[in-house]
Amino acid sequence: QVQLVESGGGLVQPGGSLRLSCAASGNIFRIYDMGWYRQAPGKQRELVARISRIGITNVADSVKGRFTISRDNTKNTVSLQMNSLKPEDTAVYYCNGYIQSTTNSRSDYWGQGTQVTVSS
Repeated sequence: QVQLVESGGGLVQPGGSLRLSCAASGNIFRIYDMGWYRQAPGKQRELVARISRIGITNVADSVKGRFTISRDNTKNTVSLQMNSLKPEDTAVYYCNGYIQSTTNSRSDYWGQGTQVTVSS
């Protein structure tokens, strides 16, 4: 099976920075699109940023210019660099990947989520 494990969340003051990382492991043949989503209390889960295997990115307007998504296909990792953080960025952040396993099965996988809290 395949799993995604996130790290890097925590408490940060407004204007601060955090870097989230997510590593995919297991019987991976190829990882297609990957993305970061977030869910704040009482709100729907929303797309923050996504990146294709060849590096094409799509970033939500609310974080554009502040967040940068990147990936390393050799390490099966995806990261989210978050700068100039705002209280509105407080949420549980989830990484997502559409992954083909060595059995040729393609499935959508989610990380366990990591809490990001922006507060003074």
